[in-house]
Amino acid sequence: MTEHIVIGAGLAGAAAAWALTARGENVTVLEQHRPANARGSSHGSARIFRYAYPERLYAELVVRARDLWTAVEEAADTELITPTGALDFGEARHTGQLTGVFDALGIDHEVLSAEAAHARWPQFAFDTEVLWHPDAGVIDAERSVRTLLDLALATGRARVFEDWTVAAVDRRSTGSLRVTSAAGDMVDAASVIVAAGGWLPALLGDLGLPTGFLSSLPTFEVRQEQAFHLPYRDTIGGGRPARDWPTFIHNCAEIFTYGLPGGRDAGFAGQKLAQFNGGRVIGSALDQDGQITEAMRQRMIAYARAHLPGLVPELFAETTCLFTNTPSEDFLIDSVGGVTIVSACSGHGAKFAPLLGEFAAALATGGGVRDRIGGGVPEEFRAAHHAHLSRR
Repeated sequence: MTEHIVIGAGLAGAAAAWALTARGENVTVLEQHRPANARGSSHGSARIFRYAYPERLYAELVVRARDLWTAVEEAADTELITPTGALDFGEARHTGQLTGVFDALGIDHEVLSAEAAHARWPQFAFDTEVLWHPDAGVIDAERSVRTLLDLALATGRARVFEDWTVAAVDRRSTGSLRVTSAAGDMVDAASVIVAAGGWLPALLGDLGLPTGFLSSLPTFEVRQEQAFHLPYRDTIGGGRPARDWPTFIHNCAEIFTYGLPGGRDAGFAGQKLAQFNGGRVIGSALDQDGQITEAMRQRMIAYARAHLPGLVPELFAETTCLFTNTPSEDFLIDSVGGVTIVSACSGHGAKFAPLLGEFAAALATGGGVRDRIGGGVPEEFRAAHHAHLSRR
């Protein structure tokens, strides 16, 4: 019997496997497709890494997560976060509140007028003052998943089963947990970590969780997000940009958008652009169809024409991705009876991946994480049941 089972080989699941093996624990990862596959939330080469949160708790956790990202990069001798810096602007972005958090935590930043920011980044048309923090960047999500799993496998204490669809989790008379696949295969363990992302709503009823625990969980909303790549106007060889492009978040009355260099997914030749939570609501990952709407295509082209003069307002690539949201946009990290839930992350969890893995491992083993990351699992994350707070 293995000591731990992790369901889901996306960023959170891979990080949990790495954290468990680093503690000397044995782990089996069960993935119904392939690690970081395109039907989940951890595929592709471009996710934003940023420190800009209006709540100090989340910004502090980004600082802790960055230390762990550095440890992963050093252990694997590879770069997983490409530094780009980040811009935050728009009348609903509340840059003053973000600046206050940065001041309190000593995070490097600068506030510029719209005119000064445009002089520095002429590829943008700014409508408000702009907050710049240079230590932000772009996470290569797929490479991160594979790196975390490779590090776990290299310890000799991990194994990964692909094409393994979980059908049920049951408690045995011995007290162990048995996970059964749709094909009838079985794996037993002392604990189970569920990091299933958009698959969680369809899986919850099969995890053998107590009724009281299930009824206390927040409502999950799964969205099939749509993202687009637009080419740079000023380029050098291979369509690469002639000037550096940062990531950005623009929150205004018109639209809430984010953008980042598309990296490998776009041949390094374009900026990835999306409307936050602009995709249609689906029941779970089972209901996704991967379809892009013409209305969203035109909305992103119109946005680029109005706000991104450094891009050609044409689409050359597009994709879908799943966001699994709680009403408060907080993470859900909780456990009961040996089953630990690490989801949902409400579209902003990628940057925290190695820290989420530490939290999951701490709950699964009944131990602490103070010796590794300087603090335990915040009570706010034990269950996302409190009033709404904006995480953007």
